[in-house]
Amino acid sequence: MANESVNGGTSIPVPELAGGRPVLGHLMEFIKDPVSTMGRGWREHGDLTRFRLGPKECVLFSGPDAHDVYFKASDQYLDARSVYRFTVPIFGKGVAYDVEPEIMSEQLGFLVPLLRETAMHRFAKIMYQEANQFADELGDEGVLDLPKAMNELTVRIASHCLIGEEVRAQVDEGFAEAYHDLENGINLLGFFLPKLPTKAHRKRDRARRRISRIFNRIMEGRRKSGANPDDFMQKLMHVRYKQGRALTDQEIAGILLTLLFAGQHTSAVLATWTGLELLNSPSHLQEVRSEMQQIYRDPDSTVGFETLKKQVILESVVRENERMHPPLILLIRKVLQPICYQNQEIRPGSLAMVSPAVSHRLAEFFDRPDEFLPERFLPPRNQHRQHHYALIGFGGGKHRCMGKHFAYLQLKAIWTVFIDRFDFQTNGVPAPHYGSWVTGPELPCTLAYKRRSEPVIFP
Repeated sequence: MANESVNGGTSIPVPELAGGRPVLGHLMEFIKDPVSTMGRGWREHGDLTRFRLGPKECVLFSGPDAHDVYFKASDQYLDARSVYRFTVPIFGKGVAYDVEPEIMSEQLGFLVPLLRETAMHRFAKIMYQEANQFADELGDEGVLDLPKAMNELTVRIASHCLIGEEVRAQVDEGFAEAYHDLENGINLLGFFLPKLPTKAHRKRDRARRRISRIFNRIMEGRRKSGANPDDFMQKLMHVRYKQGRALTDQEIAGILLTLLFAGQHTSAVLATWTGLELLNSPSHLQEVRSEMQQIYRDPDSTVGFETLKKQVILESVVRENERMHPPLILLIRKVLQPICYQNQEIRPGSLAMVSPAVSHRLAEFFDRPDEFLPERFLPPRNQHRQHHYALIGFGGGKHRCMGKHFAYLQLKAIWTVFIDRFDFQTNGVPAPHYGSWVTGPELPCTLAYKRRSEPVIFP
């Protein structure tokens, strides 16, 4: 068991990272470059290392064996809810981390039918439709603000697929702006002080109210008209908890926002990194295009679930970007009861952490870890299968992101359209920007593009 010491022996403290300062601990170094700080912990101490962020003691679990203990621990030992309470102003009261684990599990259960393979067939068509429309709007040539473009496009896709056409229709009429302000409310300061009345937090709270009004107006209109569209908002209006109670409009709005963030926020960043790395590697770009030419050589073929599924080289590119640039560089749980790993005890009250950004760069598990090598995820190497917690860009265990396959499908649809329609000129791959909870590239991040004269796929 996770709380038992090895061989029944006496447990020892987890070794502490060198260089901590009085009062602040490793906080200033961590804020400047959290991945380097945590990576130094692996190099100094291996699987477990302890460091302090101000008064808070943190323990980093690195490598698949340590991940195994971390992700398999029950909520009685490692608790996510107490850590992610900072999301309550984003999603609202009564949902996600504002409720008891059993209620959250029931709410997540409402999402399961939406993410089954049968739904993905319909989603793939929408993804292709939205990517095509976006590409058409770009014209024949210009300069693309890549992070901004990927954020806008994934908002369109996620709102259309996961909520409904009425919300998608309002993306350009205030919803996208409000959603952007809501996104900016997820930051490192908000993690520690979510109620601090900063400018970003005030805009976050106004945006949450604005989006709730949009959702409420749509639901009220449906009730009055008797409309019953086949989308997830409507499904939530009909579902019941186990005890028979219907969801309130506030709960529906919160679950929809939780779903939208799961399907969009990290996807936009991963889509940005995927484009940057692929476009800066001509040999891999040619391999992806050759694969597309093979799959879409029939003039009647089109982008859909089955054809996207065949694009295994492009999927390996997405996986390699998940490895090199995981959008969430840190996953956190609060330790409620003592946990022992390799005879080292993690004390209650501390924060247990896993860093995909650190573990994905360990040479012991991924050869030449700092190089962009998508082929590592193709047969016969299949490095993501060497351990079930080797690749953890979407988390692991009971808290693994349910939207992983939706994200893969979305990114493949987007870049299938973009690299088929355009040639790009790049300025290299920027450094990561650690000022946000979700880690994208340093800005500005732009690409010059020009429409290709002979695309393989025709809309």
